[in-house]
Amino acid sequence: MMGLGTLINTAAIILGGIAGHFTGKLFKQEQQDALNKACGVSVLFIAIAGAMEGMLKIEENRIGSGRSMLVVLCLAIGTMIGELIGIERTFESFGEWLKRKTGNSEDKDFVNAFVTASLTVCIGAMAIVGAIQDGILSDPSTLSVKAVLDFIIIAVMTSSLGKGSAFSAIPVFLFEGSVTFLARLISPIMTDLAIAYLSLIGSVLIFCVGINLVWGKTIRVANMLPAVLLAVLAAYLPIPF
Repeated sequence: MMGLGTLINTAAIILGGIAGHFTGKLFKQEQQDALNKACGVSVLFIAIAGAMEGMLKIEENRIGSGRSMLVVLCLAIGTMIGELIGIERTFESFGEWLKRKTGNSEDKDFVNAFVTASLTVCIGAMAIVGAIQDGILSDPSTLSVKAVLDFIIIAVMTSSLGKGSAFSAIPVFLFEGSVTFLARLISPIMTDLAIAYLSLIGSVLIFCVGINLVWGKTIRVANMLPAVLLAVLAAYLPIPF
């Protein structure tokens, strides 16, 4: 069944949000803050692992690094585009609308939780590759694995940041569902190199999400999202990064 992976992933996020909402009530405020920091550190190390996989390589029994210019150019140009467009403001406006429509107007952390969780579970190669597999082969296996990871992430985020995290199911459903629907058009574009570049830049953006979780919101990560598209385009340039 085409789209099954998206449904599984969306359901896992909702269930993770429900689990996190009820378990979060068991913790005091200082314990929730500590859990939030622990979640941030976990996200940082997940992102570091993904970024290093894309930048480090072993040659003649020595570890070398590369693609630094790709990271610099994609982040710099992508952030400039995102700042001009105001992607973060759009995310926040949608979050404010959700907060009102869901009866959570008194929850001051709702929007931050929604934006942070949405960026964490939407950015990454698994979402795109899994959705393409689901659309072309009706194979939900990759998104099913992602669903397990997202369940844990959202459960922890909901218990520490608040119920806004659970509503990240909406952008995940829309994003993965759209990629699944357009899979036959997107598939030829997503070469192995394009996926590698996307995974690298996506990991860097997830690292920025981790920074915001640990040290408070200091980076407008949503405004950096165009960097992911630039990474895919960079795979078609006749320039070795």
